[in-house]
Amino acid sequence: MDKIIGIKEIMAIRADLKRERKVLVFTNGCFDLIHRGHVEYLKKAKSYGNVLLVAVNSDESVKKIKGNYRPIITLDDRLFILSNFSFVDFVIPFYEDTPEKLIREILPDILIKGSDYDEEEIVGADIVRSSGGKVVTIPFVEGKSSSSIIQTILKFCTKKDD
Repeated sequence: MDKIIGIKEIMAIRADLKRERKVLVFTNGCFDLIHRGHVEYLKKAKSYGNVLLVAVNSDESVKKIKGNYRPIITLDDRLFILSNFSFVDFVIPFYEDTPEKLIREILPDILIKGSDYDEEEIVGADIVRSSGGKVVTIPFVEGKSSSSIIQTILKFCTKKDD
């Protein structure tokens, strides 16, 4: 079974999960330059339910959020990488600026974001809570980020040999 899915597939899966009283966990992000912080975050997210769905920003969306030189890894490659983690059940791309439309359609049981967001700032939090779901924030792994990896690479690129 392919883990990279579209809205029709996830809606059918969602209906099955509801019948089986299984918990669908939803998170989203750019996931550019996947690193240890992403892996620990996603493993922790999975621990909140039975099925983990990861929504991934399109390349255009990443560019708007992170700047003109991002993403470094294309959407297709990010989807492929994430779909190969054993703790990720499904991945779905989204092409809007935020995943609000997906969240509204899917109505996950649990919405998870990093703790750099206040709960009131999390896109879709109101939708999930009003449908009886929960919103959870997960702390970041200190010093582990795509931006810090990029900064390290840039230091090496600009460093002069002694």
